[in-house]
Amino acid sequence: MSTPATVTCTAFDHHRLIASGPLADVVRAAKLALDAGASEPLLIFDDHDSRQIEVDFRGTLTEVLARLPGTDATIARGPGRPKLGVVPREVTLLPRHWDWLAGQPGGASAVLRRLVEQAMRTHGAKDRVRLAQESVDRFMLALTGDLSQHEEASRAFYRHERERFITLTEPWPRDVRDHLRRLAAAAWDDMATR
Repeated sequence: MSTPATVTCTAFDHHRLIASGPLADVVRAAKLALDAGASEPLLIFDDHDSRQIEVDFRGTLTEVLARLPGTDATIARGPGRPKLGVVPREVTLLPRHWDWLAGQPGGASAVLRRLVEQAMRTHGAKDRVRLAQESVDRFMLALTGDLSQHEEASRAFYRHERERFITLTEPWPRDVRDHLRRLAAAAWDDMATR
């Protein structure tokens, strides 16, 4: 899991790239662009998974940055071991699952961590491919749905038809096209190493 300080992202004003890099730097550039007349909605995408990052741009730049996740004003303190990076969350299991976990050495949390680590080792490559494909999908749905040949480009991506994908996306706005091609190349690279 990325911490807000390590999140890299990319902001777009419609089809125009505003900034790309660490979250705080991108938010700073986006706020300046909005104050200079860029129209909303201005979209910020996490570079890892293309999920949109919601930012409250009301107020001054200092106020906007103070509201970002991970700043001292927004860090919630609670149970867990924050120095180790442990994040508490709720887990819902059936009673028989809780009974089984109770009988395991190290407690429920230790057993769940071991199971997750084993699954990550066993299915890591397959999961990376799926996540990379979902990232391409999210970005395309958000920014290319109204562009010519959107559906054909999506099909070409899933068929691993790189040249066709490049040809179909060539007439698209350069910033969107280039970002999408980087996402697609990463997904194809993950598929090749699977």
